[in-house]
Amino acid sequence: MAQKETISGFSKFTPMEKVQWVQDEFGLPSEYAAVLASHLHPDKELQSLYNEFSENTVSAFHLPFGLAPNFKINGKWFVVPMAIEESSVVAAVSNAAKFWAGHGGFNAQVEKPIKTGQVHFQWTGQPDFLKELFRQKRTFLIRSLDPLTASMQNRGGGISDISLVDLTGTLSDYYQLHTEFGTGDAMGANFINTVLEALAVKWQAVVKEAVVDQNRTGELMIVMSILSNFTPGSRVKATVETDVRSFDSFDPKLSGLAFAEKFVRATEIAHHDISRAVTHNKGIFNGIDAVVIATGNDFRAVEACGHAYAARQGSYCSLSRAEISGNVFRFELELPMSVGSVGGLTSLHPLARASLKILQDPGAEELMMIIASTGLASNFSAIRSLITGGIQQGHMKMHLSNILRQLGADEEQRNSAMDYFSNRTVSYADVRKFISDTK
Repeated sequence: MAQKETISGFSKFTPMEKVQWVQDEFGLPSEYAAVLASHLHPDKELQSLYNEFSENTVSAFHLPFGLAPNFKINGKWFVVPMAIEESSVVAAVSNAAKFWAGHGGFNAQVEKPIKTGQVHFQWTGQPDFLKELFRQKRTFLIRSLDPLTASMQNRGGGISDISLVDLTGTLSDYYQLHTEFGTGDAMGANFINTVLEALAVKWQAVVKEAVVDQNRTGELMIVMSILSNFTPGSRVKATVETDVRSFDSFDPKLSGLAFAEKFVRATEIAHHDISRAVTHNKGIFNGIDAVVIATGNDFRAVEACGHAYAARQGSYCSLSRAEISGNVFRFELELPMSVGSVGGLTSLHPLARASLKILQDPGAEELMMIIASTGLASNFSAIRSLITGGIQQGHMKMHLSNILRQLGADEEQRNSAMDYFSNRTVSYADVRKFISDTK
């Protein structure tokens, strides 16, 4: 079956009516309604809050909420909350955090967070007239927005700069008002967009008035006003370093120095080969996204910004680097990031609030450092596995529980399988054969 015609007013249906319509229209078995209902929160007031976070909500999609202990960042201890469905990530991050806690911990720092947005517009008149007019009116434009920016200014933020950017060399008649903001501990997306839209109206009025007063020709048309999720001026760096002899016990076939050299070569490959770089950076975001989601921040914006930064030199490459100087191994991650620790979902979602409490109520900059350190820990563990026993050995052991569930193993079979595969390679086929043989 398939949808017969366009439906109107779907958003006004109750959740039950929405589900019923989907079942009727697409012939879904009635049991799916029960599945959706079973994942709603039993606290109706809390579920009502979750419903408001999105549109056409009919259920809730649950992710495991785990904790990674033993993070020592800039000398301060943290337990890091992570929302992710892959158990091996939390285990790997925890393992890396424990190792590095014994070797100085993570050192992290943030460049002064600058967030940006643009008023994109077309101007058909003389460029010099527009540029001189902007020079004259720049301060006026900033001051005219004070009613919108006053409260943010009181918190140390607001507009830090506006510049006119001539991009007519790439697209005819195309210009920007490139605007830089400080938003304190808030992510500030709504604030930035509100200010940009007001700036567009002011700028258009200023230009229109000047064209008439000076008897000029030319028309200004606003195309759009929107923040940018690319924030290269808001970068965070996390670093670890230790004597290469600290790795002596990592692999019986490799000395600590040989391990470090192999590790450095692995990061170099990710810097030069895009196929490896994508997977390398995905391993970083395994850790980053889990913390971003747990704290109620926008993982899509963080990912998009990070990947754009990875391609900033014209080709996509790794976000982390490793090097050996003398006997010292150094591993670092640098990327731009925009997150908040107040406002929005961070204040509304109960688990996001709990996450920030677990993290001892960090400001936005400290949260950036925690997130980057988690990404570096995830990356370290992934590369360590790849260059020693291989990624599947640990990953599949962590995945064994999921395989047993898929195969419908009972408790006795699960316990036997866990014991049997404790020192064997795990594969779906081998687990299935084991379960079949024990029935």
